[in-house]
Amino acid sequence: MAEPTSRLQPGTPYPLGATWDGLGVNFAVFSAHAERMDLCLFEATGRREIARMTLPECTDQVWHGYLPGCRGGQLYGFRAYGPYEPTRGHRFNHHKLLLDPYARRIHGDVRWTDALYGYRLGSSRLDLTYDRRDSAAAMPKAVVDDDAFNWGDDRPPNVPWSDTVIYEGHVRGLTRLRQDVPSNQRGTFAALASQPMIDHLRRIGVTAVELLPVHAFVQDRHLLEKGLRNYWGYNTLGFFAPETGYLSSGANDEMRFAVRRLHAAGIEVILDVVYNHTAEGSELGPTLSFRGLDNASYYRLLPDNPRHCINDTGTGNTVNMTHPRVLQMVMDSLRHWVTSYHVDGFRFDLGVTLGRESHGFDPGSGFFDALRQDPVLARVKLISEPWDIGPGGYQLGGHPVGFAEWNDRFRDGVRRFWRGDSAQRPDMAARLAGSGDIFDHHGRRPWASINYAASHDGFSLADITDYAERHNVANGEDNRDGHGENCSANWGAEGPTDDPAIIETRARVRRSLLATVLLAQGTPMLLAGDELGRTQGGNNNAYCQDNEVSWIDWAAAEAPDNQALTDFVGRLAHLRHAHPVLRCRHFLHGREEPMPGVLDIAWFDEQGQTITEESWNDPEARALVLRRAGTRDDGRVEVLTLLLNPSGEDRTFHLPDPELPSTVLVDTASAELGEPIVDGGDVPVAAHAVVLVLAVS
Repeated sequence: MAEPTSRLQPGTPYPLGATWDGLGVNFAVFSAHAERMDLCLFEATGRREIARMTLPECTDQVWHGYLPGCRGGQLYGFRAYGPYEPTRGHRFNHHKLLLDPYARRIHGDVRWTDALYGYRLGSSRLDLTYDRRDSAAAMPKAVVDDDAFNWGDDRPPNVPWSDTVIYEGHVRGLTRLRQDVPSNQRGTFAALASQPMIDHLRRIGVTAVELLPVHAFVQDRHLLEKGLRNYWGYNTLGFFAPETGYLSSGANDEMRFAVRRLHAAGIEVILDVVYNHTAEGSELGPTLSFRGLDNASYYRLLPDNPRHCINDTGTGNTVNMTHPRVLQMVMDSLRHWVTSYHVDGFRFDLGVTLGRESHGFDPGSGFFDALRQDPVLARVKLISEPWDIGPGGYQLGGHPVGFAEWNDRFRDGVRRFWRGDSAQRPDMAARLAGSGDIFDHHGRRPWASINYAASHDGFSLADITDYAERHNVANGEDNRDGHGENCSANWGAEGPTDDPAIIETRARVRRSLLATVLLAQGTPMLLAGDELGRTQGGNNNAYCQDNEVSWIDWAAAEAPDNQALTDFVGRLAHLRHAHPVLRCRHFLHGREEPMPGVLDIAWFDEQGQTITEESWNDPEARALVLRRAGTRDDGRVEVLTLLLNPSGEDRTFHLPDPELPSTVLVDTASAELGEPIVDGGDVPVAAHAVVLVLAVS
């Protein structure tokens, strides 16, 4: 690499970050309250600082300078000078090397030492003290990077929302135990893009993979001290750089290649992104980047005591999305992943936090408005986790048009229904119909409801049926962490059992849960490994378990029962694709008749009779029949009737339209396809089972 000249030229305040133009590099970093900003250059290992120079210009609160001769691959960081006055919200400490918030590639990891803190750790005066130790040796370094990549004929799959089936997975956990990919690639983007993985995704009919955070993140000090790791990655350090641990080659292009391979297979890539907080924690956390650059701008602070962070996220800090430069950073980051990595959408962790204004959550917040009008981002899939722990933090259904939302009422409702709880029939009816009671307003569509029975946060599908209680002792918090109520049941034994009756019941309930997710209106989401019988041993908060607890066991997946379950999921996804009524683009209200006497949606009891108001209110009435009807492309009308028996006894259901020749498409009493009905409209439905019946007129 050519040595840069020792003198900085003024450069430009835009774009932010480090931009190489072929002759040199422009550096630009925001700070509203800094009094001086130094650029520090490091040699290739990152151990030795080789130059330090002051950025010569500050324009509109952006410090900038241009370094002729500097090239891609150069390691660098910043030092910010200004007041260290925690009681006023300022925490400048030029002894701390700071990572560029716009770093597109990061070299090295945080190496935990007390020097990373702006104050003297252990002092009785806490953060009111000042630490003069240099942190550079313990800090990762930003790398000047070039985003050039030959995308060839890559095209986004552009799968319509109504056709979307999401598969939520972890880059590392998906392939760490795959024996059919090279050992040095397991747990990385290279393995995700391997043919065996793509073949599996296509086998089960998913159209999008939703990846847990892939932004560069920090391993928490307290976890490392306990021999654990931040597996999930909800601890972002850099919003523009991929996590290096997921790159077998160390090159960012590995992720781009994976996206291109998945696109070629018709599969979209959605990123779970964490813009609500950063890895710096509370006011007692380390000084790694944002805190040292401009704590009072990047974080929301208590108005009457700005020494302390507002903690609506439960992680110690809350990113200040009401600040225009902070909002700009988030928008620039999102556009970066779409334009430079061709990702197809985002799932926003604690999305309510991002929509908070000074008065609370606002669906018309600056962030939501910016997203909806952006010509790049308005075209990709946007999903929110519609809650945080702040005031008024539960906002399911309250997001603006254009967003889908994780529907925890679907998750909990279907679990309670199949557990056999009383008074669940009305709620189940609403969830199967796309949760119109929550989302049918302001022109929103059924796809806004992300329907799932299990996600990374909680029990896996297998554990929903194997455990009644959480078993999180391995997390080192005395089994106090994680959800206390999982709406689960063990069906007679806690954990593994040899009892064939319990094993059969569990398998049937799992299939019924999967069928409910894939046959309901809305957007189905599957947790990676659920189609293979994956268990976490009852751990419902495996965020720190970077081991076999979290990784998919592909050897166990080869067991005949698990292979049958995988094929069953694939058939459900195929049926959803083959029958438009199962993925209707609009809410159905029971006001149209696709054929005489048959409404587009209607509810019945097991006798084929319309459910009366009195029966809806009967807490012990559990059996449910949902009939949906619609016109196919060939002009014929198809009627799909879903029969649900959550009780512990086999029952015979009578179809509401017995004169229509009908065929059983799905019967969750087994993992096989159904047989034609020949018994005058009477359909046997086993205990804890779902049957889907098709009639075509």
